[in-house]
Amino acid sequence: MADKTQLEVLKSGVSAWNEWRAGNVLVRPDLTAAHLLGLDLMGANFAQADLRKADLRGTNLSDSVLIDAQLDGANFFRTILDRADLAGASLIGAQFLTCDQLMAARNWQSAFRDPSLACGAAIPRRS
Repeated sequence: MADKTQLEVLKSGVSAWNEWRAGNVLVRPDLTAAHLLGLDLMGANFAQADLRKADLRGTNLSDSVLIDAQLDGANFFRTILDRADLAGASLIGAQFLTCDQLMAARNWQSAFRDPSLACGAAIPRRS
């Protein structure tokens, strides 16, 4: 379950979220199963965040930092990932994620994903 305080900060807007992240660099955000559908989160810093099973339907994650984020089982129906940085992100079991969405992001090739989302690039192995 998502941390209610963190969720409130995020829903206050990207500026408030990124400012909170800058002041809490040692905290790993817990947004597990968060309902974020339809939000404009363009440019948000979700590096190392736990977004497993998050509802991201229709969410704009353009230019977001999702480096090493846990997105396993998240719902990506109509989610915008343009230029989002997916380096090292985990997308195992992601729902409604397409190759077109994935390939619009940066560093998607290094994201851990299901074989159906190979999208012409090798899937990295976990060490």
